[in-house]
Amino acid sequence: MKRLGSVQRKMPCVFVTEVKEEPSAKREHQPFKVLATETISHKALDADIYSAIPTEKVDGTCCYVTTYKDQPYLWARLDRKPNKQAEKRFKNFLHSKENPKEFFWNVEEDFKPAPECWIPAKEIEQINGNPVPDENGHIPGWVPVEKNNKQYCWHSSVVNYEFEIALVLKHHPDDSGLLEISAVPLSDLLEQTLELIGTNINGNPYGLGSKKHPLHLLIPHGAFQVRNLPSLKHNDLLSWFEGCKEGKIEGIVWHCSDGCLIKVHRHHLGLCWPIPDTYMNSKPVIINMNLNKCDSTFDIRCLFNHFSKIDNQKFARLKDIIFDV
Repeated sequence: MKRLGSVQRKMPCVFVTEVKEEPSAKREHQPFKVLATETISHKALDADIYSAIPTEKVDGTCCYVTTYKDQPYLWARLDRKPNKQAEKRFKNFLHSKENPKEFFWNVEEDFKPAPECWIPAKEIEQINGNPVPDENGHIPGWVPVEKNNKQYCWHSSVVNYEFEIALVLKHHPDDSGLLEISAVPLSDLLEQTLELIGTNINGNPYGLGSKKHPLHLLIPHGAFQVRNLPSLKHNDLLSWFEGCKEGKIEGIVWHCSDGCLIKVHRHHLGLCWPIPDTYMNSKPVIINMNLNKCDSTFDIRCLFNHFSKIDNQKFARLKDIIFDV
């Protein structure tokens, strides 16, 4: 499968959305819902949505692989946010029903300081060498995941910088009905974005691991192509999400030929997420680590060591993977 687009900023919805004054099912304490209308958005039409590749939207946290300290590194998402004074000004501006794009930001003074190693996300607009905040007043960006940084311990559990490998979940190359967990060279993932999923990420919607033995994995964006999607109509998509096994996913991301990414989330259609039985957990999964060269040198508590002990084993579902520690 060819490499698809990377996620460097928020994705627009495939439909025009409207705000409904009802408590959000997606975000606690949010007094409104953002719902899809039946009209396809101009952004989607301009990006030729009808010839785009639909893929599963995976529920985790976004990561990026790029070079740091002269080697491939995993980077965690870190958006720069405005300080209290600037945020207050911005909120007052929004309450006056003004267009957020017309708000004047002083990037050097209005934002909380970022770590020295922080980099802005690719593709974001720049003026005079400064990144332009998005419509939420955030500047999307990345920080490298260092081995001993407790804040990003779940990120660092899926990479080993000594051997330059990452724990990746994707389809088995010879069987699309089978998932595979393997150790992939970080160099093969350079300039890709991925989703980190697992025990301590976003409430663990896929039921991975346990509190005693946490389990986390990386999934390249666009890895799970959606087959047999219905026509791009609100009611047809709603029926598909509600009525078929393949629809038991968080949402769809369309990868357009111009690199644009367009999404629809179950919440846009008034549907619940998370759900008890996800499509990801309906497929068997095989462990294919092939780590003979470096088995003995892994920390006995690390995920690579645990997976090497169950190499070549097959499980009925992701949530059935249990380490015999």
